[in-house]
Amino acid sequence: MNASRTNHSLLFVLLCLIGFAMLPARSRAQTSAEVPVFKVTPVKSTIKFAVKASVPIEGTFDKWDATLTFTSAHAEDGVLDVKIQAASVDTGSGMKDGKLKSKDFFDAEHDPEITFKSTKVVQTGPNTFNILGKFTIRGVSKDETLNLTVAGQRGSGHGEITGTMAFDRKDYGMNSGIPFIKIADRVEVTVDLIADKVSGPPLVFKQ
Repeated sequence: MNASRTNHSLLFVLLCLIGFAMLPARSRAQTSAEVPVFKVTPVKSTIKFAVKASVPIEGTFDKWDATLTFTSAHAEDGVLDVKIQAASVDTGSGMKDGKLKSKDFFDAEHDPEITFKSTKVVQTGPNTFNILGKFTIRGVSKDETLNLTVAGQRGSGHGEITGTMAFDRKDYGMNSGIPFIKIADRVEVTVDLIADKVSGPPLVFKQ
């Protein structure tokens, strides 16, 4: 009796395995061949910032990394992950760089990374997107929106992604100023990313 039950159990398991194997691959999981894979080239890309002040403050970051991944071929299924080394700030002024790295601003010694990771992508036009995500600086995280425009021939696998984001520095605990310089609260960030498709199908955009 036990042997009969065992045989029936093994037959049931075998039939389930055969049925699972016959399912389309997409119903089980997306494979790397089914989703676009992009590579962002930092050497050809830039991340800049600017703050209105009595003496203009603007600069770039020399060390950062960005990844653009997709869970499907649809453009709105992308995830943008940006990691910036706060200590790599470059304004062209040693005094300004030192102040921005200090605990009054970036606090680069204790929180070395400035990050942005998208939580939702919304296509707002033929080649424009709102990227909602978590922005973290000085260890403080808040929801911000990066507005992006994608340039490049669709299907070519090569494109330029430009975007802007603005935030209030005081929301992140940057309440201090720089001696003899009056600084606005609003910080504007601009990104210019060059991305190339390494593998997978072309992206699908909403019409």
